[in-house]
Parts: sequence; C-alpha cells; structure tokens
Amino acid sequence: MLETTNQFFERAANHLELSPQLRTMLETPNRVVRVEIITEADDGSLLHHLGFRVQHSGARGPMKGGLRYHPTMDEDHAASLASLMTWKNAVVNIPYGGAKGGINCDPSQLSEPELYRITTTFVELIKEIIGPTLDIPAPDVNTNAQTMAWIMDAYSKFHGFSPGVVTGKPVDLFGSLGREEATGRGVMYVLEEFLASQERKLADVSVAIQGFGNVGSNAARLIAAAGASVVAVSDISGGIANDKGIDIPALLEWVGANGVVSGFPGADAVDGAEVLAFPCDVLIPAALEEAITRDNADAVQADIIVEAANSPLTVEAHDILAARGVTVIPDILANAGGVTVSYFEWSQNIQQYRWEEEHVIDKILRRAYHDVAGLAQKHGIDLRTAAFILGIKRVLRAASLRRSARQALPASLLS
Repeated sequence: MLETTNQFFERAANHLELSPQLRTMLETPNRVVRVEIITEADDGSLLHHLGFRVQHSGARGPMKGGLRYHPTMDEDHAASLASLMTWKNAVVNIPYGGAKGGINCDPSQLSEPELYRITTTFVELIKEIIGPTLDIPAPDVNTNAQTMAWIMDAYSKFHGFSPGVVTGKPVDLFGSLGREEATGRGVMYVLEEFLASQERKLADVSVAIQGFGNVGSNAARLIAAAGASVVAVSDISGGIANDKGIDIPALLEWVGANGVVSGFPGADAVDGAEVLAFPCDVLIPAALEEAITRDNADAVQADIIVEAANSPLTVEAHDILAARGVTVIPDILANAGGVTVSYFEWSQNIQQYRWEEEHVIDKILRRAYHDVAGLAQKHGIDLRTAAFILGIKRVLRAASLRRSARQALPASLLS
C-alpha cells in the first residue's frame, strides 16, 4: 500500500520537477512509533497487540489522522495513510498536517471492556506525542465516537481537560454535528460538482457502492435522497443488486436490525465482488484499500469512480481505467469531508465554545474540487495527479516559509 501511495506521489513530483532532496523530505515521515500493548482479557489471560502512530508532516499545522483497529494494521499501512492525510488536508486547505495509526486487533473478537483496556493502554503509551496542538486522532475503520470518548478521557487524566485531543467524539461529549455522515456527504458533494461539469445531476446516474459501513451507508442514503439510483451494494456478508434501484431507507432499516445487507428482500443476492463490476454509471469503493487491481479493473463497467475509501485502486488499476477514459475522483479529495468537519470540531474544542449553528462542509469540498479540476484541465492531467500536485505545492510552500528555504524551490511551486 505504501508503494502505491509513493508511486502516485512520484508522478506528481515528476510533473513538478522536484529534486531528489525535496522528494525524500516529503516522503519521509517525521516520526514513526510502535508500541507493545499488553492488557488483560475478560478471562484473566493476557492479550498482546501492537499499536502504531506515524506522523508524516507537521508543516501546515498539527498532524491529523484516524485510528484504525484491524488485524492487518501495521507500520506500512500507517505510513501510507499518514502520507495521504498530509496531501488530503492540503488539498482541502485546512491547517493540518498528516498522521495515521491504529492497533492490529480484531474488534469483532473482543468485548467492550477488552477494547476499552486496549484503547486506554495505547493512549498511556503515546500520550506524549499526541495532543490538541501536536497530533489529533479521529475515527477510522472499526473505531467510532465511543472509542474517541475513551481516548479523550484517558488523555485528560494526564494532561487535564482536553476535548481537542481527538475529533469524532459523541455530540454530548463536545463532538460536532454532522461528523458521522461527513465523509459520505463529501463524497456526494464532489460527485455533484463533477456531474455538473458534464451538465448532469445525481438524478441522471446509477450508482454501485462497495462497502456499507459508516461512509458507504451515509453516501448511499444521501445520494439516493438526491435522486440517484443505487443499484448494487456490498459489505462483508456479500452483495445485493436491483437494476431498478434499491430502496435505501428500507435497506438501512434492514441493516440496523440484521447487521448486514445479505438477506435484504428488496434486491437479489450477488457475490460481493460482483458489485465492483455491476453495470452502473458511478462506482463508489467505500471499503478497504486495493479493492480494484489489475486483475479486476477490466471488469469495472462504471464511467466514474469516486474513491470513498483510502487507496482503493492500485496504480495498475488506475492506469487501466484511465486508458479507457474512466474518470477517477481520488481519495485525497473525495473522502475529505470527515477531516473537514473534524477541523470545525477541533476549532470549537480549543476555543472551549460550541457554535450555535452547524458549520457545513459543502463550500470547502466544492471549492477543493474546482481547485483540483482546474489544475487538471490546465495541465491536461488526471484528477489524482492534479490533487497530489496541489497538495505538494501547499505543503512545500509552508515548509519553505518556516525554514527560510524558499529560494530552494523550483519555479513550478511558486506559481
């Protein structure tokens, strides 16, 4: 996964004609931390897990990025995702750097008390390198508002009342309105802007969504409410499809009662992998990374892919689809809604103040889309390369101003 991120970075770096020194500076994380987490299981035995936090760049502000609880979590995943966070925050132009981390555990095999002990022990081990002005974690795969509440409480025991140490907290514990649906809402906004550039609307398209967790389910709900026809959905249990459109409110009710999409009576059962290849206008991969590879890219029938997940396409898959004329709206733009709302939550927390009105993300995401699309059109490049170029420019400008090194930058970064 880290190799994929770095290859996309290199393409943008080549376009900008960056020196080897600048490339090394931008690709190398500021700090990599691995900790041993030893906790007690409910039966009295000992549990052993590894925790990771990679802090990629703080040039543009405190580092920001989620915490993922997953058996495959390792340093490589954390490093790749931290790098993506640096570029994502720069693309939407919010004052954060990038970080990411997590624990190599399987929450489905752990009780809530066990998860609590694992989480709070992790905080004790990294409490000196996170904080409201240092590094601010947030939810990611298999973590949620409750996890963030535990982290805030554990951190505050050492540093005093510190709601700004994490975002994505419950609203009753200084969280922000709209955080749960923010990433899915951002996916809808950037898709709307792309369709508008083609004089189309959401009501004109059919959509398939791989992944029906927080991001996928909210994207489905919002996109369907705006008129799009969601024709296929998948999760860990498999897939469902209805070429006439799935009743998304009914599906959400079904998943709330049953936990998975499988068995939903309003659609046909299909293999989960078939959803990626289902006939549709728009495909939204909203699960884990590398869902589309060179082995299945040719089967994709959508003309538009919106990357709601982080790094869902490999480099080879991206190139195969681009050669066919498929538009890919990249992850560092498409799924930036969550961190944008996190910025508003953090701003409220550090001011010790709750805004009376809900601050929305539509202007920020729509502006970011047009910044990226304008750059892509100007240089005749794809949206992903344009997004990386935009992010790299903003990070390097900030870094050079802080280090009195502006004269070392190529002219391409100063325009």
